[in-house]
Order: sequence, then C-alpha cells, then structure tokens
Amino acid sequence: MKRRIAENVYWVGKIDWELKKFHGSEYSTHRGSSYNSYLVKEAKTALIDTVWLPFAKEFVDGLEAEGELAALDFVVANHGEVDHSGALPELLRRRPGLPIYCTANAVKSLKGQYHQDWDFRVVKTGDSVDLGNGKKLVFVEAPMLHWPDSMFTYLAGGAVLFPNDAFGQHYASELMFADLVDQEELKQECVKYYANILTPFSPMVAKKIEEVVGMKLPVEVIAPSHGVIWRKDPLVIVRQYAEWAADYREDRISILYDSMWDGTRKLAEAIAQGIALESPATSVVLHNVAKTDKNDVITDVFRSKAILMGSPTVNRGVLNAVAGLLEEVRGLRFKGKKAAAFGCYGWSGESNGMLSGLLGEAGFEVVDEGLKCAWVPDSEALDAARVYGRAFARGAKEGS
Repeated sequence: MKRRIAENVYWVGKIDWELKKFHGSEYSTHRGSSYNSYLVKEAKTALIDTVWLPFAKEFVDGLEAEGELAALDFVVANHGEVDHSGALPELLRRRPGLPIYCTANAVKSLKGQYHQDWDFRVVKTGDSVDLGNGKKLVFVEAPMLHWPDSMFTYLAGGAVLFPNDAFGQHYASELMFADLVDQEELKQECVKYYANILTPFSPMVAKKIEEVVGMKLPVEVIAPSHGVIWRKDPLVIVRQYAEWAADYREDRISILYDSMWDGTRKLAEAIAQGIALESPATSVVLHNVAKTDKNDVITDVFRSKAILMGSPTVNRGVLNAVAGLLEEVRGLRFKGKKAAAFGCYGWSGESNGMLSGLLGEAGFEVVDEGLKCAWVPDSEALDAARVYGRAFARGAKEGS
C-alpha cells in the first residue's frame, strides 16, 4: 500500500513482521524489520530501491495495482544487497529497459548477483537527475556504509534524504515515523543496528556525516532503507551517529562468560558485586554468551567502557561460545575500551592467557593478567573476586 511521507514522495515497501534473523542467521531481529522502497512523483517518476527477494512479486504487483508500474521512468539502486535489490529481476521482467542509476560498484554487485545486463547509468557524488517541477535527485557516494557500492540520494527541492542503510534500524511498525513509535524500543534498535553493522566503518561514518553536513542541504525527512522514517528533527539520528562513531562508551562494564560447572559463573557474579561496591553509578551487565543472543551482547560491548571475558580452561583452550564471540568482536574493531580475562581451571589453566591475547588482538586495552581460580571458587576465592572487581572498576574509572 502506497503511503505518503512527504510532498510527492511515497513509501511503497514491505513490513516484515515475521523476520527474526537477518544476514543469514548473523543478526537477530526481535522486532522484525521493513524493506523501504520509495516513489518520487514529479514530472518524472523515480523508484528508489526495491524489497527483499521473497517479496518481489508482491511488491511489483502492488506497484501495478496502484497504477505506478507503468508510470516509472527510472530506478535508483542505492545499494546492491538483496534486501534492497531483490525485486529488480521481477520489475525489469515486467518493465524491460528501465534505466537503473547506481554506483560503478553497484553495477558489479547487481551483475554478480542477477547476471543481467540491464540499462545501468553509473553515477558519482554530485551527479543528478532532473525530475521536473524544480526538483532533482542528487547522488552522494557512501562507500562502506556498509558496502563498497552504497550511496545516498537527496531530493533537492524536497529536502528528503534517502541514505540507504545509514540511520536505519530493524524495527517493524505500521506507525511508519520515528516520532510515533515507542522511543525506548527505537533507541534499542538503533544502537544495536549501529553496533553490529556499522561499527567497523565508524571512521567512514564520521567522514561522510562531515561531508553531508558540510553541503548545508536542508533536510526535512530522512528515509532509510530499514525501519521507521525520521521527520521531526530528523538530524537527531545524524547527531547520534556522530557520537557513536567517536569511539563511543558509556559508564558501563560488561561481564561476558561461559561456564561448565558454574565456577566461572560464580566468579563473574562476585566480580560484578565488587564493581558495584566500588562504583555504584556504573552500570554492570552480565551475559552468559552461550545463552544470550550474540547481537544483544555485542550491543552491550559497544556501549561499555570496559569488559571482562571469562571461560574455564577446556582442552587447554576456551569454550566455543566465548571464542566465537571474540572472533566476531575482533571484526567489529571496537576502540578505546579496557578489558581483562577471568576463569576457573582444574589442571592446566591456559584460558586466561589465551583470552588476554584474543582480547588484545580484538583491539582492547588489556589492563592486567586477569583473575584465575583453581577448581570451584570457595568463599575466600569469591572474596578475592570481589576485591578484583573493585580494582578493575577503579582502573576503568581512571581511564574514562
């Protein structure tokens, strides 16, 4: 169903309430998502992006039912990933020869995925297409936000920015606009989206924001490719991205662990008690990473000024869930965060040294050798863990 978001600009996308996993099974979408496609209707009619492949026929049928399929003059492909471009084969089958405006890298992506030689019109930053009635679409390349082919499209004369994967969130809502939805839910989904998808590209995010803001373009609406649309003070999300891109951290410590027979869990809880005693204002969160959604864990790591990572020693190594999470965190390249390791052992006790090395490789400042305990901690060992927690909190506070 076509829904107006600005003068002569309409949402024609798909809300996916059932979606629970995204990027294969890499990203959890507890609140669903949407695939936002937009029509700009002036003297010429442009379609900006499409929807995910499973909804391709439904999408094109909807355009036809609304009388818009035949009216299209061209398509803008801000990004070639299949959740944005999935309906292009069906669309071009029913409207052959329709021009597609995109970056040179997007041509490579779209040809590589669909093996079609469509009418590609390659654009770069500053290029534009006239829509008539005093309006035009202006293109801004945005490589690595979050693919090499990504770009923004700006409606000059209408003050609408279509930033593709930037400024979005995986959040299904019929309310459509950011100012109408639950603000706490929206905040959670926005920070999760940034932490898990855009963190590795924070330097590019900061640079692109500086570039776009430097253009001094009026922006009344920001219409991303996923989630709700920003219309009341739309630059609030731009300012938030600028903050997140600057090695973001809150007064928060995350304790992450897995445990075989509860010894490492008991250490984690005692360390948390010590942190709380030393620094009551600091938020302390504990996650058993084998039982907690990994994207929610990563979001807490992003928000934290420091983390503690714990595992017992198993086969002279660490538990699989801990190792897997650290590998994912390494790829996200968090900056400016302190860390230490802890864990129980029965015989050899290699886990602490291994975890400290992995934390260092992942970009954390490892503050000490960590805390280790032979067998299951007794009351004396738990008291030592509380003392360690207090010392870790003092060190984290000094560095914040």
